[in-house]
Amino acid sequence: DSDFSAKLAIAMARLTVGNGSNEVRELVARAFLTPEHEAVFSEHAFAVYPIVTQAIGATARVAKAHPSAHAMPHGHNPAALLALINDRTRVVFIANPNNPTGTWLKTAELQEFLEAVPAPVIIVVDEAYFEYVEVEADCPSALRWLNRFPNLVVTRTFSKAYGLAGLRVGYAVSHPQVADLLNRVRQPFNVNSLALVAAAAALDDVSHLERSRAVNRAGMQQLQDACRQWGLKWLPSAGNFLCVNMQRPGREVFLELLKRGVIVRPVDNYGLSQYVRISIGAEAENTRLIETMNDILRG
Repeated sequence: DSDFSAKLAIAMARLTVGNGSNEVRELVARAFLTPEHEAVFSEHAFAVYPIVTQAIGATARVAKAHPSAHAMPHGHNPAALLALINDRTRVVFIANPNNPTGTWLKTAELQEFLEAVPAPVIIVVDEAYFEYVEVEADCPSALRWLNRFPNLVVTRTFSKAYGLAGLRVGYAVSHPQVADLLNRVRQPFNVNSLALVAAAAALDDVSHLERSRAVNRAGMQQLQDACRQWGLKWLPSAGNFLCVNMQRPGREVFLELLKRGVIVRPVDNYGLSQYVRISIGAEAENTRLIETMNDILRG
């Protein structure tokens, strides 16, 4: 859609629009992986990476994340990812910031990682939460390196800060030859016209995006203050959620909150059994969560 392309300020030849950014990652797997090939990603990374890899019959290689004592605990370890790349590797998936941890790679380490990955390997940098990133975090968008690395694919979504999750609109930006391959394996009419119109309108609605960021900034502070009062530690987060170490099985806390009508996300399926991921809401929603947690912790 040329109007959509113009509003993104991305050439049509570089753009692949998907039914959510999950579909775009599936297109990458279909275009570049076979059962003889491997995909590399980190532990505690988004669940869709192993799903699209397994759907093709390719082998998933999972790198160990940083230890809990690291400055970016449970975050991506670039050296561990690079160590798993071999002549069968065709795709590396890396989310920046990462879901569900919220951790991120800073500018220098992401650039060094891109420089170190062999040219035949497609690097997918998933930026689903990028709109929430604060300048001081030094969490870069990989879009700045697209001209330098023809094997780079950057994915974005309208499901988070833009609030269009139910409409399913995401996109990838890549080298024109890569975009051509992705568009060849894409179903025609994969995104409905209503969703594209809504996404284009969302790009124009700058004030909504600014409000989303402001609400997230305030809510993040509100939740971190509560965690300090509870004596609980959290992982550094550049997203719109906080991954909190409950010092007990996270699923127990999830169930206790659920009974009281508050939903958080247990992340034991991500190998983080002591944690829950708490999405930042509006002030009243955050307050309800905090008050409910106070009841549980007192009990």
